[in-house]
Amino acid sequence: MEWKFDSNSPIYIQIMNHIKKCIVSGEYKPGEQIPSVRELAVEAGVNPNTMQKALSELEREQILFSKRSAGRFVAEINKDLKGNISNDIILNFINEMHSLGYNEKEILDLVKESLKKEEK
Repeated sequence: MEWKFDSNSPIYIQIMNHIKKCIVSGEYKPGEQIPSVRELAVEAGVNPNTMQKALSELEREQILFSKRSAGRFVAEINKDLKGNISNDIILNFINEMHSLGYNEKEILDLVKESLKKEEK
């Protein structure tokens, strides 16, 4: 999954969200070791300290865990993780659409129209 950052939220939060998406999508599987802080930082193009902060927060949230001198691993997926990520994406989308001046009905109409295009 490609790393994309914006200026709307701290980079470490965006890194956390990216890694959560990688876990939910199956790119990182439960029990699997993730790349090192340095490898991830180079891949993402960020400072290793920023990556370390994001990974430490994911450990605090029990999404990752460390094995002494073996690295970080993906914890068993919390069933709510996928729902939480989905809710965050939807809320961000709604907020962005509202900031563009769309009301609820217009947003729903656009989503329905886009879904119809996807079905074709």
